[in-house]
Amino acid sequence: QVQLVESGGGSVQAGGSLRLSCVASGGTFSSLAMGWFRQAPGKEREFVATITWSGNAWTYGDPVKGRFGISRDNAKNTVYLQMNSLKPEDTAVYFCAASMARYSGAYHRNSDEYAYWGQGTQVTVSS
Repeated sequence: QVQLVESGGGSVQAGGSLRLSCVASGGTFSSLAMGWFRQAPGKEREFVATITWSGNAWTYGDPVKGRFGISRDNAKNTVYLQMNSLKPEDTAVYFCAASMARYSGAYHRNSDEYAYWGQGTQVTVSS
């Protein structure tokens, strides 16, 4: 069982930056692909980014490409999401998630591929 705790959310003006962190405990974090998703009020959960277990490959959802960066530190059981050039449409609750598959080199874009979820952290971007 993997427990995930996100932090780093907050309120920022458009054009600003935030860095989200997600600390994992209770499982083999270093063997699992990790992902970030977000959900805005009245909308479905949306894929943001994913990174492989080794941290040497990643991919992003189209709305955040070129602005967000995902990384991980397996020694600290932590995955990060650096968010730059934030826009009001980035406002959402952001969730980190750990995949079901161990040592998978594939990109996991679907929420169904993730077994463990954090509680979420709110990001609000004002214009």
